[in-house]
Amino acid sequence: MNLPKNYEASAYEDSIYQKWEQSGAFQPSKSQKPFTIMMPPPNATGELHLGHAIMLAVEDIMIRHKRMQGYSALWLPGTDHGGIATQTRVEKNLLAKNLKKEDLGRENFLKEVDSFVENSQATIRKQVKKMGSSCDWTRERFTLEPHLNSVVNKVFCDMYADGLIYKGHRIVNWDPLSQTAISDDEVEHKEVNAKLYYIKYGPLEIATSRPETKLGDTAVAVNPSDERYKHLVGQTIKVNFGDHQITVKVIADDSIDPNYGTGALGVTPAHSFIDYELAKKHDVEVVQVINAEGRMTEVAGKYQGMTVQEARDAFAAELDELGLLIKVEEYKQNLSISYRSGGPIEPLISEQWFVDVNKEVVDWQGEKLSLRQICQKVVRENQIEFIPERFSKTYFHWIDNLHDWCISRQLWYGHRIPAWYHSQTKELKVQAESPGQDWEQESDTLDTWFSSGLWTFSTLGWPEATDDFKKFHPTDVLETGYDIIPFWVARMILMTTYATKQIPFKTVYLHGLVRDRNGKKMSKTLGNGIDPLDMIAKYGTDALRLSLVIGNSPGNDLKIYEEKIESYRNFVTKLWNASRFTLSNIENPKYIEQLSKTDVVSLADKWIVTRLQEVIQKGTELLNEYKLSEAGLLFYDFLWDEFCDWYLEFSKETANQKVLNYVLQNTLIILHPFIPFVTEQIWESLNAPNLLIQQNWPASDKELIFDEADDLNLVIQTIKNIRTEKANFGVATSRDIEIVFVTNSQTQLINENTTLIEKLAKVKVLEVSTNLEQVIPQASLNIVTPELKFYMILTGKIDFAAEITKTQNEIENQTKVINSLKGRLSNKSYIENAPKEIVEETENNLKEGELKLIELNKRLTILQN
Repeated sequence: MNLPKNYEASAYEDSIYQKWEQSGAFQPSKSQKPFTIMMPPPNATGELHLGHAIMLAVEDIMIRHKRMQGYSALWLPGTDHGGIATQTRVEKNLLAKNLKKEDLGRENFLKEVDSFVENSQATIRKQVKKMGSSCDWTRERFTLEPHLNSVVNKVFCDMYADGLIYKGHRIVNWDPLSQTAISDDEVEHKEVNAKLYYIKYGPLEIATSRPETKLGDTAVAVNPSDERYKHLVGQTIKVNFGDHQITVKVIADDSIDPNYGTGALGVTPAHSFIDYELAKKHDVEVVQVINAEGRMTEVAGKYQGMTVQEARDAFAAELDELGLLIKVEEYKQNLSISYRSGGPIEPLISEQWFVDVNKEVVDWQGEKLSLRQICQKVVRENQIEFIPERFSKTYFHWIDNLHDWCISRQLWYGHRIPAWYHSQTKELKVQAESPGQDWEQESDTLDTWFSSGLWTFSTLGWPEATDDFKKFHPTDVLETGYDIIPFWVARMILMTTYATKQIPFKTVYLHGLVRDRNGKKMSKTLGNGIDPLDMIAKYGTDALRLSLVIGNSPGNDLKIYEEKIESYRNFVTKLWNASRFTLSNIENPKYIEQLSKTDVVSLADKWIVTRLQEVIQKGTELLNEYKLSEAGLLFYDFLWDEFCDWYLEFSKETANQKVLNYVLQNTLIILHPFIPFVTEQIWESLNAPNLLIQQNWPASDKELIFDEADDLNLVIQTIKNIRTEKANFGVATSRDIEIVFVTNSQTQLINENTTLIEKLAKVKVLEVSTNLEQVIPQASLNIVTPELKFYMILTGKIDFAAEITKTQNEIENQTKVINSLKGRLSNKSYIENAPKEIVEETENNLKEGELKLIELNKRLTILQN
């Protein structure tokens, strides 16, 4: 079967994927060696972005490699219902029709959401397949499906029975836009320009960034050692704000910094986490001055009904008129933003459901521990490993400072909390099923992370001891972005250890964020995003996958731009063309189970076969250690530099069909996890008994490692050196020149490979001499390399005077460039103000420039001597 001249990815990819899926290759085998990855479920709102694409590429490489190694490899796909995000999206869709969810009612609104999700899931599924993801679609799950809902209810009820879930009034992060509470780790911080208002506050002076909240203050806190305020501690003072008066208690607390602001802190317990803790500690009244809609309450008097910003501006203006506004300073403030809606957060007192993370009632490996202690223990004892390890610090920072988790959301869409209230007595019962007709279910739903925290085991049939659960849990790898450690990674550890008494996964592999060529985070606002589906249509999936993996070390951000993707399309084309050439030189291409040592004849054969064994061994080690980028680069270099640029060139002299067949076959296998589509298509031409995806991973064969193979490296390096020197001295690549080798130790090797050297370096070898005193013709260049010495005879080939002048000019220009770069880097203002990536680029340019100058001076010395 001859390969067409050109590889058009779009002509093959869909049919190849269909072939894989129909073969059953995506389903785990009956092997007793399990390897499991649970795909992080994208939200059901979803469109594939580059963050998803990295995740899919990395996990597919892992799963294909393990499958080919003989593991029973399970990669389970699915989607998350994405509570807030999905409900918000559907509400926006309704708003475009001038409808609100209340117009439909809860039941009809949820039908609307279900319809949206079903369409969205079909889109996501199609996009995941476009990435070549070899996941088991027969096991696809959805966090809101009936079985997973029953698991959520069971875990909730069990935690409630163990005293780990409770309902109570506490201060929470309230999202006025989404009209729901959110957890601490769903709060982002955005630096904004803000104002600090210094206010006359009875006998005191305070500083605040939120003067409108002072209308609801119930205390003022000072440090007990602050001499300025000692006489006031314990007193109740009245503060007059024009026609609005408040009464506050002066409390002393060591947490107050006497050197910050005025050293006196107005305490608004209902709208600050810090103030709330102070109020609890000192038994201070809690008064709410901002409501759930983000407007002022009746406590604010004439400001009632205003938005927070309206009240701030109006109250500050009134304070100024009254002479109570001492001064206003500009400063930078970290504004709390909702991770979900993007709107500002209001800390509010609210009745919510919480998980107690500090109650030591959980059985864990013979101890009674809290959920927080278990989460600490499993990572500290290396039951769970982070790659890269430095992110365990991020994990511990979150776990060590973990507060009780607010798990209720004021949403219609999601897992409805399995709690019931009697319509008359208001008695509370927590159970999965309704206690009867006089009972009404809690209207709140659960935090999405509560259900997704159960993902590794709820998807495998737990709480039943199913074959899948027994075989595939704990899972092997959780692969996700480092920015999701608090949201999901920690939640999974917390929920899984509680429910199953097992860890959820053994390894956490964290990829970085995707950025543009300038290091900026991709966003629709900046217009610097790249749609992976557009890149697939233009360059093929294999090219996109390589661009996302090679150079992408765990935990580090990755720069992606179209030219980079295009360059990897060139690699795919290189493989295709090399395969066409190879197959055209094999009479009957076939799958070779074992290559005989006697089939390896020439030095070139021994070299390429030896290098292949070394690459297989090293690449396998790297993949087993999840060093995917290093493995990919190793395989890339082998195909491009060694197989294509050298061995195929050697083969044009004398082609060894068996070696060509064997090397191509194994190159396709090791490249397959990275570029599955093109390798599968080429594999068909080898007439193998099975699909490439089902092929066994090769083992390095010691019998095919030849000691003498290294000799060819000297020949190759010699050819490279000659090509380099010809380019340095302006000799056309295609132009033959005469050359004399001078060597004591490599005479035989050079003589045996003279034909190759002459052909590939475009030279005529006059002599290989051991006589270092031999008279060399005039107008020759003496080139000394680490490998051996040779003379290029350039009489009539170049104009020495012109080359000297040209090189001197280049040295002069290069010196100017270097001095300019040095000047820039010695400028303190440039170092401090220029973007970090620009400074780094300047430093790299300087290093490259200095190396180039060294080479130019070497060239000038040779020309002048």
